[in-house]
Amino acid sequence: MPNSKKAKFVTGNIFNHIVVMSSTNAIGLTALFLVDLADLFFISLLGETELAAAVGYAGTIAFFTTSISIGLSIAMSALVSRAIGQQNREKARRLVINILVSGFIVSAFVAALAWIFTPEMISMLGAKGSTHQFAVEYLRILLPSLPILAVAMGAGAALRSVGDAKRAMYSTLAGGATNAMLDPLFIFVFDWGLHGAAVASVLARFAVAWVAIYGVVHIHQLLGRFNYRAWIDDQKEIFNVAIPAMTTNVATPLGNAYVTMMIASFGDGYVAGWAVVGRLIPVAFAMIFAMSGAVGPIIGQNYGANLHDRVNHTMTRALQFTSCYVAIMAVIIYLLQAHIMQIFGLQGDAAELLQFYCTWLCITFIFNGILFISNAAFNNLGYPTTSTAMNIGKATIGTIPLVYFGAQWFGAIGVVAGQALGSVLFGIIAWAWAQRILKKMHHTKDCEINKEEPPLTPALPLTPFCSSRAYMCAENDEPLVEQDYQKDKDITDKNLQP
Repeated sequence: MPNSKKAKFVTGNIFNHIVVMSSTNAIGLTALFLVDLADLFFISLLGETELAAAVGYAGTIAFFTTSISIGLSIAMSALVSRAIGQQNREKARRLVINILVSGFIVSAFVAALAWIFTPEMISMLGAKGSTHQFAVEYLRILLPSLPILAVAMGAGAALRSVGDAKRAMYSTLAGGATNAMLDPLFIFVFDWGLHGAAVASVLARFAVAWVAIYGVVHIHQLLGRFNYRAWIDDQKEIFNVAIPAMTTNVATPLGNAYVTMMIASFGDGYVAGWAVVGRLIPVAFAMIFAMSGAVGPIIGQNYGANLHDRVNHTMTRALQFTSCYVAIMAVIIYLLQAHIMQIFGLQGDAAELLQFYCTWLCITFIFNGILFISNAAFNNLGYPTTSTAMNIGKATIGTIPLVYFGAQWFGAIGVVAGQALGSVLFGIIAWAWAQRILKKMHHTKDCEINKEEPPLTPALPLTPFCSSRAYMCAENDEPLVEQDYQKDKDITDKNLQP
């Protein structure tokens, strides 16, 4: 039975919603990214380049496995925020427990496979000798905690879906604080070295999960009772969003894996520099990484409430915010690059790569932010396969040829430049495609107003797609909507046929 409690994001200033959601989410993310950066700093104090390079290789695989959890958290955000926008709290409670269970099972399966084939995956990235062994040992400690991370991320997404970005932030802050306290203890006091950093990260994941689940269960009473039949019934709806979202997020680490492999061909020095870049950028641009998780619930609630103008306004404000933030941070990073190299003891090849990135490529992260915003729109407006296509395109067409020729012409520097160029191209393409969807949405609304027809289903939003679309020449790519909306869509399409 629908709940009368009003959704948070369907009223109020949209820019304020974006800033509050992004900043609170970013604070938590920054804490975790800072701990990753601190991990690398503490490991660099051990004085072995192989250890820093091992973290770079392991981080690429860890990013890949974590992307599964990110995909399921996107499903949580899209479906639960939509249910909240429809004021159907019971459905939201049912979806929360069912998505958490599905996430735990899928992540456990992925973790088991990755644990078994860790040596082969590290070898594919180009690691050799002691660097290979260090990376394998690090990952095999970290991987068994992947199901806990899936629960933690899913619960955090549920909190953001109801507008409680503050408690989602508290959960990631708890993880960051746990890791920050345990890192020096395990690495230096217990003399566990690289293994100690991995154990600290595992315990941090448990801390994130505990705080997030507490907020879901005790603060918002958003965790329904598990029912096996209801869980089975919801799988189609869950994985209609989750599978494209997981594919979308897996594409990025696959592209990064290719980049790492190409950099590795130029030596461990460049890999060490790339490892620092890989941890520096998330810290500097945590606000932009947080944007997708922040904008998604805002779009989802307003779409669920049939407030199409607010959806469009959300996209515009998010773009403005992203552009200004990245431009400011790019200047700061450029000015601080010498200090960064000194802190991490980077010399030679490692310093050369970091310097080039900080000087010329940081500003291109604007286009990564544009892609994040566009993906949030695709996932929450019923086009998750479009999001998948954008990320797969970026990881393949936008990465492989550009990185390959960049490596041939300019060496390791050309590798990272080629990847940045691909981000620019696909950021522009994704934004143009998102605007096309928004125009269709507004066209449908105008058509309904002109026809002066009564609402088809007052309690549910009319699906905004007024005609079938051809996507990548595939005729069977229909927009993802809930089963309850399908009848509305068919009637709308019929009415709008010439």
